[in-house]
Amino acid sequence: MNPLTFYGAFAFVTGLCVGSFLNVCIARMPDDRSIVSPPSHCPSCGSNIRPYDNIPVISWILLRGRCRDCGTHISTLYPTIELLTGVLAWLLFRNLFPTAASLDLAHGAAFVYYLGFVSALIALTFIDIRHFIIPDEFSIYAAPFAIGGMALLGWLGYPDAIGWKMSFLGAGIGGMILFTITMFWRVVRQYEGMGMGDVKLLTFIGAVVGPFPGVFFVMIVASLFGVIVGVPLGILSGRGWRYALPFGPFLAGASILWLLDGPALTEAYFPAAIFLSDVLFHEGGL
Repeated sequence: MNPLTFYGAFAFVTGLCVGSFLNVCIARMPDDRSIVSPPSHCPSCGSNIRPYDNIPVISWILLRGRCRDCGTHISTLYPTIELLTGVLAWLLFRNLFPTAASLDLAHGAAFVYYLGFVSALIALTFIDIRHFIIPDEFSIYAAPFAIGGMALLGWLGYPDAIGWKMSFLGAGIGGMILFTITMFWRVVRQYEGMGMGDVKLLTFIGAVVGPFPGVFFVMIVASLFGVIVGVPLGILSGRGWRYALPFGPFLAGASILWLLDGPALTEAYFPAAIFLSDVLFHEGGL
């Protein structure tokens, strides 16, 4: 068997398991409940979920989407998040390991690093959609770990590591951009158009994707996503531009798109960003 096929399948299964854990985070963290204790249980009858009933996706299918003990319907959101995480883990693997020669420690560490980043984005997306909050654990608290992880990737010799300096700069620029926009909106409109959770989130994102063109790409694409989704919803609701829409999911989606094919998309659609990046950061600039 081709080793890439085997490890790709392993990456997919790993993503499924991570997605199962994300379900716990999404359900408990907004209420400040422990994600460790008590064990997974049915929210209706309180019965602990047996290990063989906790297999990602498969258990939900075998149980026909119902609790074994009380028969209460189990939301399709649970297997959806597991499948989403599994598919993204597989796509990330395909992106990081183009050939068998790339199966080394540095690329393996990069897979763990970026899967952790993607997993945080998935969790905060569903939390933000449901509760309009972004936990600090998935944003500002994660930023120092992102910078430290990038330093480790550079030390291990991962060829696409941006380095801790660029990671630190990306965090600062990312947070500063949204903070400036948020303050400007408050002054002009006299109300909060964007929460500080989004500012903290872009700080974390900037630490992973770098200052330019990474943060630039994420901001532009997230804004485009927001307009495409928000304008029709605002019109249909009758509230226009005052329609409240969480921005975190759009930042998360744009960040994942950057990881999967961002540099190529930037070169194709934002060539000026590539030029400015080379001038500022690769030709004796900042």
